[in-house]
Order: sequence, then C-alpha cells, then structure tokens
Amino acid sequence: MHPRMPPARENSVWFLTGSQYLYGEDTLRQVHEHARRIAATLDDCDAIPVLVVDHEPLTDAETIRRVLADAGAAEECVGVILWMHTFSPARMWIGGLSVLGKPVLHLHTQFDRDLPWSEIDMDYMNLNQSAHGDREFAYAESRMRVRRKTVVGHWADPHVQERIGSWTRAACGWHEAQRLQVARFGDNMRNVAVTEGDKVGAQIALGVSVNGYGVDSLGLAVAGASEQTVNELVEEYEQAYALAPELRADGARRESLVEAARIEAGLRAVLEEGGFGAFTDTFEDLGALRQLPGIAVQRLMHDGYGFGAEGDWKTAGLLRVVKMMASTRPGGTSFMEDYVYHLGPGGQKILGAHMLEVCPSIAAERPSCEIHPLSIGERDDPVRLVFTAPPGPAVVVCMIDIGGRLRLIANEVDVVAPDESLSRLPVARAIWHPRPDLATAAEAWLLAGGSHHSVFTMALGLEPLRDLAEIAGIELLVIDEETSIHRFANELRWNQAYYHLARGL
Repeated sequence: MHPRMPPARENSVWFLTGSQYLYGEDTLRQVHEHARRIAATLDDCDAIPVLVVDHEPLTDAETIRRVLADAGAAEECVGVILWMHTFSPARMWIGGLSVLGKPVLHLHTQFDRDLPWSEIDMDYMNLNQSAHGDREFAYAESRMRVRRKTVVGHWADPHVQERIGSWTRAACGWHEAQRLQVARFGDNMRNVAVTEGDKVGAQIALGVSVNGYGVDSLGLAVAGASEQTVNELVEEYEQAYALAPELRADGARRESLVEAARIEAGLRAVLEEGGFGAFTDTFEDLGALRQLPGIAVQRLMHDGYGFGAEGDWKTAGLLRVVKMMASTRPGGTSFMEDYVYHLGPGGQKILGAHMLEVCPSIAAERPSCEIHPLSIGERDDPVRLVFTAPPGPAVVVCMIDIGGRLRLIANEVDVVAPDESLSRLPVARAIWHPRPDLATAAEAWLLAGGSHHSVFTMALGLEPLRDLAEIAGIELLVIDEETSIHRFANELRWNQAYYHLARGL
C-alpha cells in the first residue's frame, strides 16, 4: 500500500462511558465490564475500520475534562463515542466537551437487548439507566451546540454498527483534512470561475493547506528521475496493463511510454518529499513537460492521492478525503467530470470522463494503456489508461466556494454499461443514470451552483458524506430519488439564511 494511505486500523476512536460515583464500586465495576464488552465487539466489527479503545467509566468533571483533552491531543484518535450507561449529571461534561475538538458520536444504547421481565428489581434499574442518562447528556450537547452524530439501537445490531462505521469513516476523512497539504503546480485554467475559491477560508473550515509551486520545479524533478526508476515503472506498466502495440518494446511510440514513466517518477518524488496528499496541474502551464501527465496522475490517484485538473484544488482535496473515508471498502473513487449527455429514449444518462485523468480504481476490466492526440495543450500526445466503470450504485459529489463558505453537493447515481461500443473514445469513462432522473438532477445541480469537476465514488454512500458535513459544519445538498425541484429550491433558500445566521457577524 502507498505510504500516503495509512493501513487499516492505524486510527482509533475512544469509547467513553459516563456514570457517577453515587452508585458505588460494585455498580461501576459492572458498568466498566459492560463498556469493555461493547467496545470489544465494535472493535471486532468489520463495518468499523478503526480501533475502538475502551476507557474506565467517567464519573467526575475533572476526570472527564482531562480524558477528553487527552483525546483531543492524541494524534491517532479521530473521534470519541460517548455513552451514558447510568445517569451522569451533564454539567460534569461541559468542561470536557469544551476542550475536546474531535468529532463526537453519541451512542444511545443499553447493555441488554431484551428486558428480563420477571427478574427486574431496583438494582437492575439503577445499573441500566441509559434511557434517561443519555437524555440528560444530550441536553448538554444541544445546549452547547455540539455537532455530533446520534445513533440509537442495540450495540450488537448490524445496522447500528454500520452507522457507527459510517461515522468513523467520516471522522477519518476529517482527520486527514486537518493535516492535508495540496500542491498546486501552476495556476488554474484561465478565466474559469468554479475552480477558484478562498484558500484561507477553506483552511479555516477544513484544515486543508493549499500552496502553489512553479511547474519548473516539477520539470526539474522529471528531468532528474533515475533511469532505474523509470525502467522499473515501464516494467510495471507492461505487467499491469494491456499495452497498445505502438507502446510495446518494439513499438513506434515506445519513447512516449518511457517519457510518461519519467513524469510519474518525478511527480511521485516531489509529492513524497513534500508530504503532499493531493495535487493539481493545468494544461495551460506545463513548462518543460513534454506531455500533460496522464497515466502518472491516474496511477497516483489509484494509490490514494487526490487530484484536480486545471488547478481545481477543492476537488483535489475532496478526492483525497473521500479516498481516505473509503479505505478498505470495495469499489473505487475517482476524479470525474460530467462530459456529455444521452438525451434519447431508453433512459437519459450522463457520460462522465476527462481528458486523461480518471482513476483506474473504478475500472471494470484490466485497463488498456494507450496513446492518442489530445488536441489541446500544445504538447506531445500523452499516454493514458482507458477503461469503463462497471454497473452499480455510485455517488457524484463536488465542493464549491459560494462566497464566504463551502458547499457540498451530492447526487446518487446508477452506473450502467454503454449502449454501444465506445471503441473510438480514447479516455476512461463511466456512464450513469442520475437519480431521480437526468432533468431533475441536472437542474438541481445547476441551481446549487455545482461544478463540472467532481468526485465519483462507488465505495461510499451518502451517509458518510452527511457525517463529514456535520463534523465540518458545512452545507450538504443531496440530490436523490426523493428530490423535487420545488423542495430543492426552497432548501437552498432556507440554507442560505441558516448558514448566514450560524456564521454570525
């Protein structure tokens, strides 16, 4: 696995249980034993991709403040799960919640799934008080305006575990965003609006740091790539992909493949040395590069890097975050662009693609490594991977700056096979039916100001994106099977007022 993609379970969430000293040591020992068993079950659950770490029950304000401060400072801790096993007076939690600074999941559960009807006595009632202990705690959360996810149900229920897993993925995405650095080689495509934005505002909202670098620095790294590294990459291409005849060892365009490998070697070196998790380029500023990076970008995305074409740093950062959220999940995640429509009978659909840069993690088959003219950028023909995404559900999501704040827009879609062969289309692609239909989805996307660049994921549904938006405190507009233009337009108006008021003066 690429060093920029941490192995599964490198991160953790802390499972913290609330109680109070009034119940005595025997009850607190039982509380801790129950908490240990719940945490161990969640830790062993495939739906939850991080470690779940148990702590002793929290019974006083100073301990709560110290433990939550420790959680906030722990690099490996991406969030906390809070559960009130018994009654835990909520004023004790104010100081701790004030210093936490990490995502919160409030788990409203109880240890026993079923009531032992004939055996219930006051000892049982005193021990199992989550039904009103969590209500006391939720009041403090609401009063303090703590952004959190609330999950209700028995802790062994697979649906509950799936919802917890969704939140942990969002917490991992947020954790990555807080330290993410995006390298921007060159500026954006000239005169394009939506790829611009407030970098300072984005760093305040998400933590993402975006910095520009001259394309000459990349050109120097490409020129300085060792022949051994370049040759090893060419061998990888030969083994991993179906090479077009002209790119094979005896082919007329072999040198173009070698040059593509040289670009990948240089680009990797720059990203790894700088600790970058995402990057952009633009075909209007290629400096000494002989090709627009194609296969290099595709392979870097496959290894987990975020990317945005034409200087689109918001999509680059979002792609990296979504890839982190989708880690260990089946299905791929890619940079994407709504390119052309099929508006005829038999189901209107969108063909998504880009000039070169679509991630092979979404490929249905072994990609073909090809070379074709680009007809834009005034450089040599670039080498690229060509493939089609497989049928199945997916989500297309973009992030835009609408002036003073960020907005996420997500559309549920159904990927389908092309109606006919796309043998003459020399780029990777995906074809999908937007929900609820193309006309409604496109109109809603346009009303919201959605960009033409997006993140396309077959690995995540909407819930982790909802969780991420809640953690970050940014707007998410969803276009799905239930969307109507009338309601969507009203939601836009209401949200505009809400986020204006929530931001304050």
